[in-house]
Amino acid sequence: MAPSPQNLGLLLVYFLSFLFSLPANLLALWAFLGHVRQPHPAPIHILLLSLTLADLLLLLLFKMVGAAHNFAWPLENTLCALTGFGFYCGIYCSTWLLVGISVERYHSVAFPLQYKLNRRPVYGVIAAVAIWLLSLGHCSVVIIVQYLPTNSSREANSRPVSYDNFTQEQLCVVLPVRLELCLLFFFIPMGVTIFCYWRLVRILLSQSQVVTRKHWRAVALVVATLFNFLVCFRPYNVSHVVGFFHKTSERWRVCAVMLTALNACIDPLILYFSSSAVRRAFDKRLQSGGASLAGYWRRRAGQPAAERGNGSLGAAI
Repeated sequence: MAPSPQNLGLLLVYFLSFLFSLPANLLALWAFLGHVRQPHPAPIHILLLSLTLADLLLLLLFKMVGAAHNFAWPLENTLCALTGFGFYCGIYCSTWLLVGISVERYHSVAFPLQYKLNRRPVYGVIAAVAIWLLSLGHCSVVIIVQYLPTNSSREANSRPVSYDNFTQEQLCVVLPVRLELCLLFFFIPMGVTIFCYWRLVRILLSQSQVVTRKHWRAVALVVATLFNFLVCFRPYNVSHVVGFFHKTSERWRVCAVMLTALNACIDPLILYFSSSAVRRAFDKRLQSGGASLAGYWRRRAGQPAAERGNGSLGAAI
């Protein structure tokens, strides 16, 4: 069955997100792996590396497969549970990693001496591991709900709708868990992040009357992070609250889930404004690509001239 117009639009958004986010996050991953292998990596690089891995865990390729089949899962049920588990782990892990990055950035500006003395990689490792365990533990509900015994029977020939088509017994488990996820992985992280970046911008603006490139990078980092929370994550988490009070899984939730995929496109900007290593890697790749493109067009422009020169010579002979 061909996808409906709505699902065709969702498929296009997932495809464009995948097309942009995959190379950008792989390039960032390559840059961070080089820094993490150094003797004393900075905690911020460990957190940024974890954020890159969370984006790669979104598995947007499988979301495209679902959208192409009107979200009637065409593959094995086990793969449906695992891909849903990976997708939602990537989302919820990202929110607390953004908190860790904001706290680290604020600490480096508000308390620079203390930050330099306590800049140990073990702190970044502990924070990243704790965030991963927290998100993995909570998102296990995606797998648990898939195999809950129910009294309702679905049609034998119907395909399951991955983590969307719930029975009443499953909703009794899913809806309260979603509400908890909304509070723990959205409202609290967003509040902490806004506070840290608000203080960060105030300190930077009070230190100097001249706006430097560092100030612009800080503002761009704040804007990209707030876009993540307000545009990518907010509609999805609002659907949790609305669904809890309506005692159902809202139909417009598929569009809200689609917006979370944009997070994988915005995070490379956060990585770019947070790390000089990523900036060097991206700038080097852009310069290399620009030089290759310029060389290609020079060759294309020189070829007709050469052909015209050969034609004139042949006519003279």
